[in-house]
Amino acid sequence: MARLSRSLAGGFSLILLLVLWELAARAGIVSSFLLPPLSVVLERVWQDALSGDLARNLCLTLYRVLLGFAVAAIAGVALGIGMARSRTMHWFFDPIVSVGFPMPKIAFLPIFMLWFGLYDTSKLTMIVFSAIFPVVTATMAATQGVEKELVWSARSLGAGERQLLWQIVLPAALPQILTGLQVALPVALIVAIVTEMLMGGAGLGGAMIAASRFADSPGVFAGILEIAIAGFCLVRGIAALRHRLLRWHQEALEPTTV
Repeated sequence: MARLSRSLAGGFSLILLLVLWELAARAGIVSSFLLPPLSVVLERVWQDALSGDLARNLCLTLYRVLLGFAVAAIAGVALGIGMARSRTMHWFFDPIVSVGFPMPKIAFLPIFMLWFGLYDTSKLTMIVFSAIFPVVTATMAATQGVEKELVWSARSLGAGERQLLWQIVLPAALPQILTGLQVALPVALIVAIVTEMLMGGAGLGGAMIAASRFADSPGVFAGILEIAIAGFCLVRGIAALRHRLLRWHQEALEPTTV
């Protein structure tokens, strides 16, 4: 009960916003076409769930998000560690990362569409390309920030490079690496939705843009609600994974405001 009370108190502003949405739409302050009542939107979500459209679109979007995120995570961590531990790799990749990180990656979508077509390959490539940069920069900074005394002590005790990486560097850098992954996952979701909107096809973004073309206002707002819930679940999921992986770390012992 105490945890439920804290959750309700923490979500008070969101609950208030939803109530005001329903009241404003029902009172006619805003046209029902521009802002359909929340109850109508929830009814549309329920209809999508019963028809199977919601499950199909949600699964397809999550497949793209999670697959692209997994590839970006593996490649980004490997590249970040390599750049931190190899002068040659740092010399070669650092200018690319420095230029590419602040760029709006969606600008490359027309190029990927020309190269890979309008199907999943271009969408997944766009997701990986957008999500990999936060992982690379966080991993490189975390690896470079590992205390030198730990590395020197392990080497003096006879640890090889592989033991040094897996038993010293990665555990010490893990909190900051996970922070990079927590940034990359919402980026992957955003890019997946945008690519589905621009390229069409099945998925939450594609269904939402299709509803807008037919002036289906409840369908558009239902898509927004579905995307918001999916994003919330993904963010909470990776936060739970972080807590589980860092049970041994000092931050797990500190009080949390979440």
